[in-house]
Amino acid sequence: MIFSRDYVGYLARQTVKHLVDAKVIATAKPALLNERVAAAMVDELSLEDRINEEVRVILDAFQEDMRKSGASYPEMFKKVKNELARKYKAVL
Repeated sequence: MIFSRDYVGYLARQTVKHLVDAKVIATAKPALLNERVAAAMVDELSLEDRINEEVRVILDAFQEDMRKSGASYPEMFKKVKNELARKYKAVL
């Protein structure tokens, strides 16, 4: 994830504050809402990390075949990552 958890928490608090101030949402428990928004933001922001890890696992399984065929690891990483992003309907 490119942001620290502290910064994501700050973004969540600011987002909730602005939404409450604009009367877009109403809440009796802003602290709980802050936690839930922060958790959702962390989950969304860590999606690329999870995709990258899955790509590494896939490429490790095909490492021998890639070596035999002379395929470039960075090129294959990019191709597999794009396919997984499309599969998960993620915008990276």
